Amino acid sequence: MAKKKDDDGRKIVAENRKARYSFAIESAMEAGIMLTGSEVKSLRQGRATIAESYAQAKDGEIWLINANIPEYVQANRFGHEPKRIRKLLAKKTEIKRLSIAVQREGMTLIPLKMYFTPRGIAKLEIGVAKGKKLHDKRETSKQRDWQRDKARLMRGKG
Repeated sequence: MAKKKDDDGRKIVAENRKARYSFAIESAMEAGIMLTGSEVKSLRQGRATIAESYAQAKDGEIWLINANIPEYVQANRFGHEPKRIRKLLAKKTEIKRLSIAVQREGMTLIPLKMYFTPRGIAKLEIGVAKGKKLHDKRETSKQRDWQRDKARLMRGKG
C-alpha cells in the first residue's frame, strides 16, 4: 500500500523532500505518467524513489529521467526496468510553458511528489525550480528554525 494520505485523499507513493531545500520552486503542476502494469503494482506497494530524478522537455514531450520504481517480484518475465525513462502526460500548452521555462537560465523540472488520485490514477507533481546557492540554503534553514521557535513560544504563552 501507499505510504500516507494527503488532505485531498491522494495516496502519496514517493516524495522528494530534498527538492524544497536544494531548489527555489517557482511553480508546480500535475502530470500523468505512462506506466506498465508491473510498475503500477510496484507503486501500489509504495516502493518508488524520485529523490535523484528530474524531468526533461524534448520535442514537445516531457520525460521523467532517473526515477526508480523497483521491479515487481510477481511479474516474472513481464517485469520492467527500474530506472527506465518514462513519458509524462500533460496538455500541449503546459508542456510548451514548461519547455520555455527550462530554456531560461538555471531553470529545471524537479519531481516533487508521486501519488495516486482518489480514482486510482498515478500522477506526478512537477516543479519549475532554480538551484539554490549555499547561502540561500542557510537562510532557508534559519527561517524554518525561527518559525518553529516562534510557534513554540506562542504556544507556551497562550
